[in-house]
Amino acid sequence: MNSKRKAGGQRRLGRSERRAQRQSRPRTLRTRLVVSAVSLIAVVCAVMGTVTTIALEQHLYNQLGDQVNEAAKRVGGPPNGPGIGNNTPPEGAPGSSGSSSSSTGSASSSVGSIGSGVGGRTQTVAQRLSDFMKKGGTQEYTVAAAVDANGGVTKAYIANMQSSTTATTTDTGLPDMDAVQLDQTQMAELAAVSRDGGQHTVTLTGLGEYRVKYVTGNRGNYYVALPTDSVTTTINTLILVEVSVTAAGLVAAGIAGTVLVGVALRPLRRVASTATRVSELPLHTGEVTLNERVAESETDPHTEVGQVGAALNRMLDHVHGALHSRQQSEMRVRQFVADASHELRTPLASIRGYAELTRRGREETGPDTRHALGRIESEAGRMTLLVEDLLLLARLDAGRPLQFDQTDLVPLVVDTVSDARAAGRDHNWRLDLPDEPALVSADAARLQQVLVNLLANARTHTPPGTTVTARVQRRGPWLCVDVQDDGQGIPADLLPHVFERFARGDSARSRNTGSTGLGLAIVQAVATAHGGAVTVDSVPGQTIFTVHLPALAPEVAPETNWQSDSQAQHSATTWVRQGA
Repeated sequence: MNSKRKAGGQRRLGRSERRAQRQSRPRTLRTRLVVSAVSLIAVVCAVMGTVTTIALEQHLYNQLGDQVNEAAKRVGGPPNGPGIGNNTPPEGAPGSSGSSSSSTGSASSSVGSIGSGVGGRTQTVAQRLSDFMKKGGTQEYTVAAAVDANGGVTKAYIANMQSSTTATTTDTGLPDMDAVQLDQTQMAELAAVSRDGGQHTVTLTGLGEYRVKYVTGNRGNYYVALPTDSVTTTINTLILVEVSVTAAGLVAAGIAGTVLVGVALRPLRRVASTATRVSELPLHTGEVTLNERVAESETDPHTEVGQVGAALNRMLDHVHGALHSRQQSEMRVRQFVADASHELRTPLASIRGYAELTRRGREETGPDTRHALGRIESEAGRMTLLVEDLLLLARLDAGRPLQFDQTDLVPLVVDTVSDARAAGRDHNWRLDLPDEPALVSADAARLQQVLVNLLANARTHTPPGTTVTARVQRRGPWLCVDVQDDGQGIPADLLPHVFERFARGDSARSRNTGSTGLGLAIVQAVATAHGGAVTVDSVPGQTIFTVHLPALAPEVAPETNWQSDSQAQHSATTWVRQGA
């Protein structure tokens, strides 16, 4: 069972590895088209080369077979003429019928001779084969072997070219050959060839591959063989030429295909470039001007690329219209919020003022009336905070300029933590500050509001006894302000939405804490307006809000002023830590 599980796991791992390998391969359209075209050409060339090679090989072997048959006929001689088995000498020659009868008794009846001759003129098959091998016109490296009545190979010869010093020729100028006898191993290999009258291919030790035919007849039995070197050499040369030409053709096709496909896909790349530029536009916020379009030359409906370009232009028109409508709607909402916030400030101030005057008046009021007046004042105050936050967000959304100045974050953090300690004495407050100034270009009032909101968020949404740490440190080109607490953490489903307006968590994050639900949205808006960002990381037992601001190079201040500022910072830091 365990082995089966392991095998299954290995198969799954193998499939995943193959899937990863396929995903890592190049996926560009040009690459796939070129690879497909080159692969198709390679397959066609391989098929053509294979068919050509097989056909030529068959043709060459047929030619070689004809040569073997021709050699067998030449060995046997004409039907009525002297062949290797014809023992009748020419008339008038010794051993003929007109010669002395005393030589008839000397006819040999040994195995391997054919018929009976006269006067010792009877020739064996082996002798006739030797004569055949030597006479002009025999192909070099031809092999012939005599077979006796018992089926054994008695003699076997191979035709070799004579040396240049002793070379002779026939009357027609053809070179004579030397008949070199084969060894026992080679004769045994010949004897093992089937004697069915057909042609067979056999490898002779030291000689190579031969095409062999066994011939039987009343003139004797023998083998005739011709080497296949010519066929093998021709086929190998053809294969080499085919491979070389195919390789060169594939390289040329790959280069030409890459160029041609690149030219053909150039309009598609321009369409993709337009889509890429659109994807890089900040379409999610603010006023968006979507002027990117595919050129008219790339929108021909008669081509595939033109159809894609025209469809992309239509889509961009729809997106532009939708973004314009969204922008107009946001502008109306933003203007309404700004106007409403501005208009509500005065009546809210009046409500709070009259409620306070009534509560402080000389006329006696009952406890219910005093409670109602207190509730009116508190709710009016909370609504005033909400209106102020909405007005600030509307101004930030509208891109109102901030008052940027060189600001040191260290004293700003010290002051806001001191204020937070005064408001939340049931929490433990800690500071982690650098020794050198932490300078940024910022609107100090807005940054102070960011810190106040983050510390208030930590104070109001964590139980008493929670430790809150404010930290300033440099991280590359950024100065980072961390507000960390060891509270219960932010729920995972709320974490992606904490910077949204009016984001609410569980009952512990209800309106009973006095928050408006806009504090973290203001933090994000102010950080973005300063060219920075705010992030949050939260797990049970730890939550860290980090404000990233572009850092400035510190300026060298007079020694006396710096010492006094350092002493003041040290005093404030010590006071906060001791108070915790």
